[in-house]
Amino acid sequence: MKEKLEQLKKMAIDEITSANTLKNLDELRVNYLGKKGQLTSMLRSMKDLSKEERPKIGQIANDVREILENSLRDKKSTLEKQEVNSKLEQEVIDITLPTKNMVYAPLHPLDKTLEEISDIFIGMGYEIVSGREVETGYYNFDALNLGINHPARDEQDTFYINQDTMLRTATSPVQVHTMEQGKLPIRMIAPGKVYRADEVDATHSPIFHQVEGLVIDTDITFGDLKGVLAEFAKKFFGDKVEVKFRPHYFPFTEPSAEVDVTCVMCKGKGCSICKQEGFIEILGCGMVHPKVLEMAGIDSTKYQGFAFGMGVERLTMLKYDINDLRLFYENDYRFLTQF
Repeated sequence: MKEKLEQLKKMAIDEITSANTLKNLDELRVNYLGKKGQLTSMLRSMKDLSKEERPKIGQIANDVREILENSLRDKKSTLEKQEVNSKLEQEVIDITLPTKNMVYAPLHPLDKTLEEISDIFIGMGYEIVSGREVETGYYNFDALNLGINHPARDEQDTFYINQDTMLRTATSPVQVHTMEQGKLPIRMIAPGKVYRADEVDATHSPIFHQVEGLVIDTDITFGDLKGVLAEFAKKFFGDKVEVKFRPHYFPFTEPSAEVDVTCVMCKGKGCSICKQEGFIEILGCGMVHPKVLEMAGIDSTKYQGFAFGMGVERLTMLKYDINDLRLFYENDYRFLTQF
C-alpha cells in the first residue's frame, strides 16, 4: 500500500506539472481526489489492513493528499496568470488609432443669458439666492399680497400638488424666505425655473425661467430702482438702448411699473414686433408693498425696497432674434450651434 501511494503521488505530480489548461487540471483533480478518484479508492481499501498498519498508511495517504492539493493550487495559480497574460497580448489596444469624432454643442442660449444677467447684477453688488421649486400657498401667494380670490390661484394657472402645495409660479417666494431671515440690508437676485399651467406654443411654455431681484434698505426710492434697471438694460442690450417706465399694477409692489426698451428688431423705428411703437416690454417692477414687508417681519416705517422680475426666455428671444419659444427645449444641434 505504501508503494502504491508513492507511485500514485509521483504519477499525479508529473501529470499536474504537465497540465497546460485549467480544464485539464480540473480533470486531474477529479481523477485523483474526487469521490471516485484514485486516492479516494485507495483510502477505502484501508479497511483490509491490520490495526497496526492502518494509522501509518493513513498518515502517508493524508500527506499525499496534502501534497497533491498544494500542487493543484500552485499549478492553477500559474495557469490563471498565463491565461490573463495571453488575453492581454491578444487584446492589445492601439492607442495611436484616431478616436470617434465627438460633437459638443456650445452653452445653451438660456444658460448664456442667465450667466450674463447674473454677471451684470453681481457687478452691481447683488447676491444670487436659490430656493425650492415646491412651495406652500402662503409663500407663493399670501405673503406676496395675492388674496384668496386672486385669479393666479386658479387651477388653470397653477400646478397644484395638493390643496396647499404647488409648483412655484414665480421665484418671488425666494425673496420672502430671504426677508424672513431678517438679515438687512438685502440686495439679491433669484434665478430659477417656474411653472404655470400654460399651453405649449411659440410664446408659452408650462416651464420657463425667471430672474427676480430684491433690494431692502433704508432710504430706498423709485429713483434707485430706475437707475438699476436702466443700467441693466444698457449692459444687456447695448449703450444705445433707451429705457421707458410705464405705470402698471402688481399686488406685491406699490407703485408699480413695466419697463420698455428700444425695440431690438427695428431699433425704435416701429415694426410688427413692437406694434409700431418703437419700444418693447422686458420686465415688471415696483416698490415693495408695505404689507409684504410687514408680513415678512420688516418694519415698513423704517425700511423700503424695490423688486423686479424678468423672463429669461423673453430676453433671450429679443437679444438673439428667436421667434419660437419651443426651439429652446428641442435641443436641435443646428439651433444650439448658432450661439
